[in-house]
Amino acid sequence: MPSTEQPGKFPFTRGIYPDMYRGKLWTMRQYAGFGTAEESNRRYRYLLSQGITGLSVAFDLPTQMGMDSDHALAAGEVGRVGVAIDSLEDMRVLLKDIELETVSTSMTINSTAAILLCLYVLVADSQGADRAKLAGTIQNDILKEYIARGTYIYPPRPAMRIITDLFRWAGTELPAWNTISISGYHIREAGSTAVQEVAFTLANAIAYIEAAQAAGLDVDAFAPRLSFFFNAHNNFLEEIAKYRAARRLYARLMKERFGARNDRSCMLRFHAQTAGSTLTAQQPEVNVVRVALQAMAAVLGGTQSLHTNGQDEALSLPTERSARLALRTQQVIGYESGVAEAPDPFGGSEYIEALTDRIEAGAREYIEQIDGMGGTLAAIERGYIQGEIQNAAYAYQRAVEEGKQIVIGVNKFDIEETEPVHTFRVDSQLEAQQIARLRAVRAGRSSHSVEENLERLEEAARGTENVLPRILACCQAMATVGEISDRLRKVFGEHREHF
Repeated sequence: MPSTEQPGKFPFTRGIYPDMYRGKLWTMRQYAGFGTAEESNRRYRYLLSQGITGLSVAFDLPTQMGMDSDHALAAGEVGRVGVAIDSLEDMRVLLKDIELETVSTSMTINSTAAILLCLYVLVADSQGADRAKLAGTIQNDILKEYIARGTYIYPPRPAMRIITDLFRWAGTELPAWNTISISGYHIREAGSTAVQEVAFTLANAIAYIEAAQAAGLDVDAFAPRLSFFFNAHNNFLEEIAKYRAARRLYARLMKERFGARNDRSCMLRFHAQTAGSTLTAQQPEVNVVRVALQAMAAVLGGTQSLHTNGQDEALSLPTERSARLALRTQQVIGYESGVAEAPDPFGGSEYIEALTDRIEAGAREYIEQIDGMGGTLAAIERGYIQGEIQNAAYAYQRAVEEGKQIVIGVNKFDIEETEPVHTFRVDSQLEAQQIARLRAVRAGRSSHSVEENLERLEEAARGTENVLPRILACCQAMATVGEISDRLRKVFGEHREHF
């Protein structure tokens, strides 16, 4: 590393701000959402009372897949892995007594991201909030769904059209909002290596940027609102180097490949979450140690925002007690450890610099291979990226089974568990309550207004008009997430894997 390189200066290897956490700590989030909007709202207000500095919303699978809670395929999944949101009424309840103009909100939602963002904006409007002051992030990263996660609805190309429409709309309506969180987290959770996490995340970013430019957007008009989401895994030093390498490679790509003139367009701003896939059901209290090490790596690597997992998440949704301890882990790192006093404290370490160079070079090599295939969409459609992740996951699992990769409590230092672990359970009655509220919303609205707005959305989707204003109007008319998604399905169809 050149001796002249400093934090806050291009290519931002050492951090995107000169003083990093000395001026302000990272945003402390706790990802939460379950059951009905009322249940989740109580958890959010509790976490806010305990010191989180930003909300992070988890949605259930039906919401992620654009299905209403009374859809036949939603049975048994309503409110299970996140909160059920069917309509504007649910979003109002979810955010009750939370001032949206003063809190940053992250929403982990992809296929239905445009709909959920519109619902959020309408609630903020009802509070009298200034849209220009709304701060937060919508994940909105559909490409990694085809690669690693699976909660897609539409084929890749029309899905990309919705994303670029959202970029354009939010650029004027929500200037402080991060319009996408390009996610390596789920790529790593699916079994990728650190190099693959960086490579495939930035390859996805390239695809989004190219799509936005093809839609006529100037790179410096939207790139400053792009954000990223990385995993905080177990290999402490490798993880620190990974974040440094990602920042440097992204900065160089933005300037060299896309001609960005604004330094803010070259800054890789990212949220990190500790690695759920590393948590064990065996000896779950050991997960506290794993989470602390992973969180420390994210901080030493320069994250802007952080979620720490609960110790019991290999068994269930986190209990309130586990969520509080996970938050306290961040707070101890931030307020007691002293690591916030120096930007990039590992900068200059011979080993860290060598790891940074190695990860950057490996990621760049992958990106060049993907370019040679015709880009990220082509690589996804032929299954190349998915195959590389699957091979890495298989190699790791073989190493665990052969004892070459040690997992404490699983293949070494295991014990006979004698004490029961208290786990969180979602009330089975919540699904019936959610369906009842959904049907009450349908009964109390103007069916004519809903159908009229859905027809206008369909017309926009068939043409070139930006679909976001039409989605907003549908939400305001009390159309449901499922109804809006179904109308877009009618135009775009549904994606089916074919390899």
